[in-house]
Amino acid sequence: MTDFQQKLENYAELGIKIGSNLQKGQYLFLNISVENTPLAHALTKKAYEVGARQVFVQYYDDQVTRMRYDHAPEDSFDFFPEWEALEKTKLAEYGAAFITVKSQSPDLLKGVNPDYVARANKAAGQALSKYREYSQANKISWTVMAAPTAAWAAKVFPELPEAEQVDALWDAMFKATRADLDNPVEAWHKHDATLSEKVEFLNKKHYKALHYTAPGTDLTIELPATHIWSGGGSKNEKGIDFMANIPTEEVFTAPQWDGVNGYVTAKKPLNYSGNLIDQFTVTFEKGRIVDVKAEEGEDIMKNLIATDEGSHYLGEVALVPHNSPISNSGILFYNTLFDENASNHIAIGSAYAFCIEGGTTMTQEQLKKHGLNRSIVHVDFMIGCADMDIDGILEDGSTEPVFRNGNWAF
Repeated sequence: MTDFQQKLENYAELGIKIGSNLQKGQYLFLNISVENTPLAHALTKKAYEVGARQVFVQYYDDQVTRMRYDHAPEDSFDFFPEWEALEKTKLAEYGAAFITVKSQSPDLLKGVNPDYVARANKAAGQALSKYREYSQANKISWTVMAAPTAAWAAKVFPELPEAEQVDALWDAMFKATRADLDNPVEAWHKHDATLSEKVEFLNKKHYKALHYTAPGTDLTIELPATHIWSGGGSKNEKGIDFMANIPTEEVFTAPQWDGVNGYVTAKKPLNYSGNLIDQFTVTFEKGRIVDVKAEEGEDIMKNLIATDEGSHYLGEVALVPHNSPISNSGILFYNTLFDENASNHIAIGSAYAFCIEGGTTMTQEQLKKHGLNRSIVHVDFMIGCADMDIDGILEDGSTEPVFRNGNWAF
């Protein structure tokens, strides 16, 4: 077995044993690019080795996606196949695990009418709302991974010869996910324990709010009275551990939906549905986004915010030290899965139900009443930098440092 093949096997093992933590007799749904069939085969083989009942593979093709936006009739963008939504919802009800492998080119939909992108995303969000409820309440095991494509690798490593770009991106991913280590599964268990220490500290502190300051940022985020910090591993409703993101370096919770005030400037580009949004600042009043300015992709950002009422508010606040493996690599991946794990970030849209006490058993209306935003979207963007300070505000109004100069203060 070559070195690359061994790392690919390691990566697939992480997807099955750490990410989805697939159990004997369980179904697996895998969504992956046609450019990554070797990884699809490796994941499928590993799944059956641990006892999968059946693996369902859904392939996507960037070129086919682009052809749709270039040539399909306008009214088609308001349609999402109900049978696809039904498949995922039914599999979730059967207790299936889900693995999504992200590979989309950051420039896939560059130049496309932004209204088409917004309408297609809204149609998908509405159709998949029940499945999203299951995943955001951790009723199922799910994980998001990534794999290179030629177009994506060219964006990340334009200075390299074309023949070397994909291999370079694979190498960067293997390192970021610990798949290059001799025992990556054990390494992930240790990493999960480290994140759990930060989670435990923050849950004991139970800050009322967080105050962020950095160049272009002065933002206060209130937290729900019963908020819970999470990070690294999660548990599904059957008590089975899983890791929602590979890689992950964050600890996170939900903001009080109407308790965000001030302004924040993104520190990395946001790749949203095949378009880049860059150099943007977002302003909040009583939780609601009241203004957004962007040097690139402003229309895309505004369409995202206009998706529904909930997309005008935040659903996640996540802490990631600037001194972290992906940040220290110096690589801009143009992909949120990686870039969000190099930077503090927040998310527009729906909050995770498990981020408040008893949230996984609440209705959508009860979640909103207890401070969690609801929406058909959830889109992270990166706000952290080496100059960022974060103060925790306690119940008595006193403050104490949480981050200083981009890193943990404790």
